Amino acid sequence: MIAALFVQPRGIYAGRPDVDPWPEERDARCYGGPWPVVAHPPCGPWGRYSKPTADSRARGPLRGEDGGCFAYALVMVERWGGVLEHPRDSGAWAAFGLPDPPAVGWRRALLRPGYVCMVDQGHYGHAAKKPTWLYYVGDRAPPGLIWGPSNPAPIGTGARRGNLESLSKIKRAATPPAFADLLISLAERARTRGAW
Repeated sequence: MIAALFVQPRGIYAGRPDVDPWPEERDARCYGGPWPVVAHPPCGPWGRYSKPTADSRARGPLRGEDGGCFAYALVMVERWGGVLEHPRDSGAWAAFGLPDPPAVGWRRALLRPGYVCMVDQGHYGHAAKKPTWLYYVGDRAPPGLIWGPSNPAPIGTGARRGNLESLSKIKRAATPPAFADLLISLAERARTRGAW
């Protein structure tokens, strides 16, 4: 069993017998274990479209204002094992002392107990490349994944052709089934019963 934190109520993890989903109405910040986790904390407040200051004219959320979701996800991954995912170039990485991932492979975090990597969700069925940073903590080293840029079918038109922004908000945020399976397998690998 694994716990999926900060997920959609009717999303990819709903109804799976091997997953305890924690959507917004359950408030994943109340999760207290004991299962390893797959964490999808909100990315908007840490992304390139977030407001740098409250006075900014940008339309996005205020940078870093996620109600403590990323911080809580990080604590749960480090306490129970598992994996946390966020978009490439997430501002949360630097804010919480996680190193930028290498272009290929895993890198051990020096100041934290886990490993970081970058993987394109396009390798796992997403309509766009959707480069994603992962932070894995477990009692076993993380496995090899499909590295490097993916090459999904062209999407969009004109100057935005091939961009993630060419998709609807729902399709951009969606986790492909094969990627969810990968994250679940990482969380399952993270801890053997009684190891911690």
